[in-house]
Amino acid sequence: MINRSDLAEFLRRRRDSLQPEDVGLPRGLRRRTEGLRREEVATLCHMSTDYYARLERGTGPSPSEQMIAAIAQGLRLSLVERDHLFRLAGHRPPVHVASGDHIAPALLRVLDRLDDTPAEIVTELGETLRQSPLGVALTGVSTEFTGSARSLGYRWFTDPATRARYADSEHEFLSRMFASGLRENVTLRGRPSRGAALADALLAESAEFRRVWAAHEVGIRPREVKHLVHPELGPLELSCQTLVDPVQSHFLLIYTATPGSRSHEMLQMLAASAQAR
Repeated sequence: MINRSDLAEFLRRRRDSLQPEDVGLPRGLRRRTEGLRREEVATLCHMSTDYYARLERGTGPSPSEQMIAAIAQGLRLSLVERDHLFRLAGHRPPVHVASGDHIAPALLRVLDRLDDTPAEIVTELGETLRQSPLGVALTGVSTEFTGSARSLGYRWFTDPATRARYADSEHEFLSRMFASGLRENVTLRGRPSRGAALADALLAESAEFRRVWAAHEVGIRPREVKHLVHPELGPLELSCQTLVDPVQSHFLLIYTATPGSRSHEMLQMLAASAQAR
């Protein structure tokens, strides 16, 4: 059963403990609220301010598991806090699995500060969980896929539009790299696992995947410089640095270009265009 009073109090306390800087929001000049405003939290949780406000007042409807997961992420809760929130709302907490969808608050804080840099947080299966604004401008929205298509590796072998974002000279290497990484994941996680289901789906759908999978290659790692093709800006050479959350098996990918290079100028143009929208 939902514990409305404790749920409301927990939400208020967590909101009061956060500052705009903690979630990548500007403070503004006339802020009187102790922590975040309700409308700011509602925006972070992708829900209406009225819906969230009613939860804090203890008068709202019983939130779904999807709503609770969104609130937990918006309020930057730890896994323990997230599980507590689920129980207050009358739900069983999600089973803790490696590379789940809940992002650690510390990793989100880093991403929140990268408004002027292309960046994204991905799972070990290449599922994009969150992107910086410039990350969206660079590669398009990657967080709205469902099912197997959430994985970049799956889309690589099944969706020609995905390949169009990468230079032709990189295609063979990337095919081998995705198959190598997935084989390592299947060995690590075993069966049944999401990685194993992904491999089975690709074996059934892609002749190219069957070819590179049959080579049993492992240990192929991404190259430091990625050769992307932006639909408007053309070829880009970008370095990719990775920050790892070993607990959740999440990766924060940060893309940069050598100062003074054409790619650096193109990223600056992309940032200016994204801010103007």
